[in-house]
Amino acid sequence: MTKPFLRFCGILMTLALAACNQGDSARRPGSGGTAADDIGVTTESAAIAGATAPRSSGKTVGVSSIGVGGAQSVAQLDTTTGAEQARAAAPASAGRKLGVTIASLGDPSESGFWIKTPLVKTETGGRIVNPANGKSANVRLIPLGGPASGGSQVSLPALQMLGVSLTDLPEIEVYEG
Repeated sequence: MTKPFLRFCGILMTLALAACNQGDSARRPGSGGTAADDIGVTTESAAIAGATAPRSSGKTVGVSSIGVGGAQSVAQLDTTTGAEQARAAAPASAGRKLGVTIASLGDPSESGFWIKTPLVKTETGGRIVNPANGKSANVRLIPLGGPASGGSQVSLPALQMLGVSLTDLPEIEVYEG
């Protein structure tokens, strides 16, 4: 029983290896080179990927160019004006506490002071407070689908005003009014 099973495994392994080798020599109809040559990758990387790399528009991206040139600093992404920052930092009335939520960075390309949260059903003004340090910001409260226990997305300048690292997930208090 063992010998036939081992033979079967050996044949299966041989077929699998043969199928792997066919990826390097696969040619497209009408092409003079291999599939790997057509998409700008080396034979080694095509063999590793099983020669199934997606077709590109002809541009090749080297590892050294990933994340270079398109990166923006936090200061470049924060497009709020001095007046907006002053309004956000102004002392606010107590307001009604809506609850506590876990905050994450929202879309950094959206300017202004805002929080998208499932704690509100309609857009309104409000305030968010970081209970860890007492810092607060006046913001627009924007409804976000999901359960009230779900997290919230906060604008880049609002997180900065709360003294929160952009990669943290702090608990913040949300107030209406």
